[in-house]
Amino acid sequence: MFRNIFILITLYLLGGQTLMAQVMDKKELTPEEQRVILHKGTEKPFSGQYYKFNGKGTYVCKQCGAPLFRSTDKFDAGCGWPSFDDAIPGAVKRQLDADGRRTEIVCARCGGHLGHVFMGEGFTPKNTRHCVNSISMRFIPGGSESTASDQPSATVAKPKTETAIYAGGCFWGVEYMMEKIPGVLSVEAGYTGGHTKNPTYEEVCSHMTGHAEAVRVVFDPAVVSYETLTKLFLEIHDPTQTDGQGPDKGDQYRSEIFYASPQQQETAQMLINQLKAKGYRVVTRLTPATTFWPAEDYHQNYYNRKGLLPYCHKYTKRF
Repeated sequence: MFRNIFILITLYLLGGQTLMAQVMDKKELTPEEQRVILHKGTEKPFSGQYYKFNGKGTYVCKQCGAPLFRSTDKFDAGCGWPSFDDAIPGAVKRQLDADGRRTEIVCARCGGHLGHVFMGEGFTPKNTRHCVNSISMRFIPGGSESTASDQPSATVAKPKTETAIYAGGCFWGVEYMMEKIPGVLSVEAGYTGGHTKNPTYEEVCSHMTGHAEAVRVVFDPAVVSYETLTKLFLEIHDPTQTDGQGPDKGDQYRSEIFYASPQQQETAQMLINQLKAKGYRVVTRLTPATTFWPAEDYHQNYYNRKGLLPYCHKYTKRF
């Protein structure tokens, strides 16, 4: 029953649009590159060419050439593999690892295996470590194309993405619903809207930080629009419930949209006005987006990792 509902949601969101396949300039891989990138292997620690490498530029996917990480986000975690505390928005997709415990990261463009992401270790203020196999990447110095013979002939374009931030009850449920939508590249659970830096889950639950449990959604606007995602957000939680969602009560579970631009603000306000015109007593707040603090690793991709379904989020058609 639940699966059928999601099929209907997907058809509704697509609105009859035809998804165009993205043309990629894939590089022929060596047997060792295939072992890691295609078959999710791991290179030996301390052996990769980029582990102690400090060049300035951009790291791109070895297989398709999509930009992944910037050198300014690279740091030495002492773990034996290149580490980055951030990725280029929309370039890296997270998914449950085959071991059922860790979070794998893959190239959002071609699906090539990169490594794993870990959170809450405290290496940098961003509290995130993308642990990446050197063999999964190529380095382009200075942030522009290199003339080396192993570079693809096609121009490597930075992925065109947008980001939306929503809070509507427990972030596990919102994450679960949002990540199933075509055009959504990544969904990350976290905290925002408050005043405490690097908040922990326990601190947010104390009601002393002002933060809400939220999700940061990176999406491809050529496939799915901000309006469509915001409509879905207003239909997968109850926008009329104050400081809570279902059985979860507290200001951290409030309904709130954190807009990143005047256009997002205008779109969200238009949709809220439409619901009010239909008689819904919407309490959803509209707030300018500020710093988004990723939640601890055990909160990421929670329902998929546990094999569970949301207990306080369901789809209700309102538009």
